Amino acid sequence: MDDRVPRVPEQKRPGSLREPVTLRFDVLGPVRARRGDEPLATGSPQQRALLAALLLREGRTATAAELIDALWGEESPSQALAAVRTYASRLRKVLDPGVLVSESGGYAVRGLGEGSLDLAVAQEWAAEAEKAKATGALGRARELLNRALGLWDGEALAGVPGPYAEAQRVRLEEWRLGLLESRLDMDLEQGCHAEAVSELTALTAAYPLRERLRELLMLALYRSGRQAEALAVYADTRRLLAEELGVDPRAGLRELQQRILQADPDLAEPSAPQTEPSAAAVRPAQLPATVPDFTGRSSFVAELSKVLAGASGDGGDSGDGGRVMAVSALAGIGGVGKTTLAVHVAHQARPAFPDGQLYVDLQGAGSRSAEPETVLGAFLRALGTADSAIPDTLEERAALYRSMLDGRRVLVLLDNAKDAAQVRPLLPGTEGCAALVTSRVRMVDLAGAHLVDLDVMSPEEALALFTKIVGEERVASERKAALDVVAACGFLPLAIRIAASRLAARRTWTVSVLAAKLADERRRLDELQAGDLAVKATFELGYGQLEPAQARAFRLLGLADGPDMSLAAAAAVLDLPSEETEDLLESLVDTSLLESAAPGRYRFHDLVRLYARACAERDESFPGERGAAMSRVLDFYLATAAGVYAIERPGDRTVTHLEPTSYTGLAFTDRTEALDWLFLEAQCLLACARQQTTGNGLRRAVDLLWAAKDLAESGANAKQYETAAAALRDAAQEAGDVRAESRARTALSNGHLAAGRYAEADDEARRAIELATTADDATPISWAATDRGIIALSQGRHEEAEEFLTTARDGYRADGNRPGEASALCNLSRLYERMNRPPDAVTLAQQGVEIFQQLGLSLRLANGRYALGVALIRAGRFPEGLAQLTDALEMFGSNRQRLWEGTTHFRIAQLHLTDQRPAQAAQHAEQALAIGFIGGDLIRGSVLTVLGKSLDALGQTDRARACWHEALQLLERSGVPEAAEVRHLLTPLDAS
Repeated sequence: MDDRVPRVPEQKRPGSLREPVTLRFDVLGPVRARRGDEPLATGSPQQRALLAALLLREGRTATAAELIDALWGEESPSQALAAVRTYASRLRKVLDPGVLVSESGGYAVRGLGEGSLDLAVAQEWAAEAEKAKATGALGRARELLNRALGLWDGEALAGVPGPYAEAQRVRLEEWRLGLLESRLDMDLEQGCHAEAVSELTALTAAYPLRERLRELLMLALYRSGRQAEALAVYADTRRLLAEELGVDPRAGLRELQQRILQADPDLAEPSAPQTEPSAAAVRPAQLPATVPDFTGRSSFVAELSKVLAGASGDGGDSGDGGRVMAVSALAGIGGVGKTTLAVHVAHQARPAFPDGQLYVDLQGAGSRSAEPETVLGAFLRALGTADSAIPDTLEERAALYRSMLDGRRVLVLLDNAKDAAQVRPLLPGTEGCAALVTSRVRMVDLAGAHLVDLDVMSPEEALALFTKIVGEERVASERKAALDVVAACGFLPLAIRIAASRLAARRTWTVSVLAAKLADERRRLDELQAGDLAVKATFELGYGQLEPAQARAFRLLGLADGPDMSLAAAAAVLDLPSEETEDLLESLVDTSLLESAAPGRYRFHDLVRLYARACAERDESFPGERGAAMSRVLDFYLATAAGVYAIERPGDRTVTHLEPTSYTGLAFTDRTEALDWLFLEAQCLLACARQQTTGNGLRRAVDLLWAAKDLAESGANAKQYETAAAALRDAAQEAGDVRAESRARTALSNGHLAAGRYAEADDEARRAIELATTADDATPISWAATDRGIIALSQGRHEEAEEFLTTARDGYRADGNRPGEASALCNLSRLYERMNRPPDAVTLAQQGVEIFQQLGLSLRLANGRYALGVALIRAGRFPEGLAQLTDALEMFGSNRQRLWEGTTHFRIAQLHLTDQRPAQAAQHAEQALAIGFIGGDLIRGSVLTVLGKSLDALGQTDRARACWHEALQLLERSGVPEAAEVRHLLTPLDAS
């Protein structure tokens, strides 16, 4: 048994004639035996040692002498042979017949069933992982290794005596670490460096002399943008090896240090993430479905296919000398079929791009086109990048995107682009990849692009498309009428599809009836030459065929901003029952004037939405109908969001101070369902609020932001939330509505505070209090006073903080707002903890937690437990404090409050550091950095300070110095007194 990985008894495979036994054995932890779920008595430590030795014997017989040596070594007792026989006899009685057999004066374990031994299962998964890795399926390999590593339950053969067990423990631990290193190496190859830092920090603390772990940590830190820390790890390692072993780091570690110093570009990205073939994980297939009745365009299809073939390496006489990165840009008026053609060509080219196809609608025709950084974030996720590994800036995202596509063959379809500036960051930039771009404008400034001007269909192609949709039988007898129809459509594919769909859906109509209806329409060919008016003329064909109820729905639904609209929101716009609304929307889908984004959700094409709004301005017979429709959908969002707020915060009286609504919203009884709605509707809800900058909806729009406060606090949609709040603030100020302005400023203050922009938050909160006082509106005063108190607390202005937080508490009490009062008590607890009054801090936090528990609050209870945990730690009651913070961490996770999760990890790290557990402290600090936290740069500086202290305690002084230097920059920028402590920490290190 000298192999690196211990072998185990051969196990029967499925298909054996014998029924598999139900015995299960564990050796990757305490030695245990089970029959099904029933644990079996395995006896004394020596008896378990005998069982372990037989289980690890490959099913071969172990002689009595070998077993005696395994259990006692050279110091065996005089009755060792009798003891071995006794142990074997006892085990035989416990195990199934025929499992422990006597043979040739020794013993063996035979006939184990599939998966009977945890080590055998781990070996099998590890072997499968190696095969998966060899084929490039890194995602599958990582999954298998994680499953194998998950079988360990502490130390292998725990508590088992004897020299054989000790040798196997060492061997198994070395194997486990090898598997762990292999999995971590694949983590880095897959771009998961940010997540790996936390785990590697803890592992290097536990195994300080294991150089491979140090090497992986250096690489993970470097790829996370933490070059100074990466180099500090090398310095710590070199010093440690010299002190402990008198040797230098191995060649691989030295080479990595030099490559980092030289900023080797090959280190910046995983060496081979592109080899992962897993379709579900990193081989996107995002192309929309091609239309089954695609017609004509043969010359364009051939032209574009030839360009794409040049990128795939099948270009033949393309003259490029090999594979190139191909870009084709299709331009034409709206409705000419750019997207249909591009999708059709892309589907035909799929075999040439086996590593995937990406698609995005860039919404270039609308007033708010898609931001390139948002699109890149979606593309990186589709390519398998973890959220935490996606950079913040456009330039960094574009660089990572191009790096991930390097060596791959991926087709990117960028639909409905605004201009070349929007497209450039989204181009792959490497050979073997290709991009198809559609736009209303010719992209003459897109360097290297193959430009295609897509014109209307020829009469033959237009008639063929019309015939495919309507049916050959109906068209054949009325060919001239059919030609009149497609001519009236201006030969535009979208207009032809709309008209043909209407005819196909009405079996009683003839083609001549449709032609007659279209004959009196505006002169479409003339308008075709007038830019956007041609698009409107095309849409007019379908719009003119709508029934009055359909036309009204089309006009009013186009008024609302947002990427799409739910059926319930559409019912509010139309003021109709859900069933009738769905029938109308589905009829609009049939005419292609509306798209079904998903079951129960609908969206307009950008140009169709603009046309619908023009129709609403032109055709609404009642002057107030447009405003009434928007008022109803605003009511719907406000009423529903207020209901979600009430479910999240039972007893919170904020909802009673919101503007009344005339239209009801959705009602939820399940808290998870309510939160699902809020986060799903976030973009539509915020877009609706932002639209209400004029008219009588201003106050309700501001209150909608209040009711949707979770969107800002969770970090989700925070930017859109702040944008809406700022727009409403400005609108209220212009309108002279001090009540709306104070509330909008309160919402904006909350957003700034969550992002750590304390100066902006304090200014907004100060103005909010002044305005609310003028408006005699007490609720914003409590909210804004809370924000000002937290800011003063963070900046060490304790007297001001106490004044603000006491004002907030008194305001909530006067209003009977028990959750608000509890939050104020918890905030005061945090203040007294900072003022070194731990008994008072604990008492106040306990009072807050008690209120939250009485009210059945979950998210707020998490905040209360967080405050109580911090107070208990300051009081020196570490176990109790850790228990509270651990509960808070779980609650924040279930409530999707990622920033509070990260903040709690930071507090747990502080606790472990104080309690002299630096390895655990470093791990939690790294998790906080990976997740994010409330407070922005100020808290990041504090987290880095704690991480540096933890690393320093672990002997990693160079990396600690790197953390403290970054922390000092952040804390000095924030102007807080904590910067002095970091300077003090750095003084002896920098001096040395």
